[in-house]
Parts: sequence; C-alpha cells; structure tokens
Amino acid sequence: MKINGPNQSNFNPYKNIMQKQAEIQKTVNKQDQVEISSHAKQLQENGKPNEKRAAYVQEIKNAIATGDYKVEAEKVADKMIKFWSK
Repeated sequence: MKINGPNQSNFNPYKNIMQKQAEIQKTVNKQDQVEISSHAKQLQENGKPNEKRAAYVQEIKNAIATGDYKVEAEKVADKMIKFWSK
C-alpha cells in the first residue's frame, strides 16, 4: 500500500461541500417570475362589468337614494311564482 502523505494534490475533503454550497448559492440568486397566459388575460377582461349594466345599476342606486324607486309587487310576485314553479 502506498501512502503519499498529507499533501496530495488530487484529494480535497471539502470539495463536495463547496460544490453543494455553490449550487445553493445559484438557487438563492434566482428571482420569482409570474407569467399570465393569454387565456387568463381574456378571462380577466370578461370579468369586468358591462358598461350598460353598470349604468343601469347606478341609475337604480340613485333612484333608491332619492326615494323615487317604486317596487311593483305584482311583477315581483309573478316572477317569484315562475321561478319556484319550474
């Protein structure tokens, strides 16, 4: 058996540890990124309220606030009956 002594040039007991630390450092330097697909963007656009509908709702809100909004009980009752009798 041949023993070369402590000054062996090809033997480094810390080599694996240094490589692992270098790999960890590479992953630490990465930054998070978010990518939104075109389908998701389209869904976001579809989720926005319709301008005509928003204007109609605002008109009703204003009428309620001023006290001008009147509920027609017969129409409400008819729609309730149609809904529950399906």
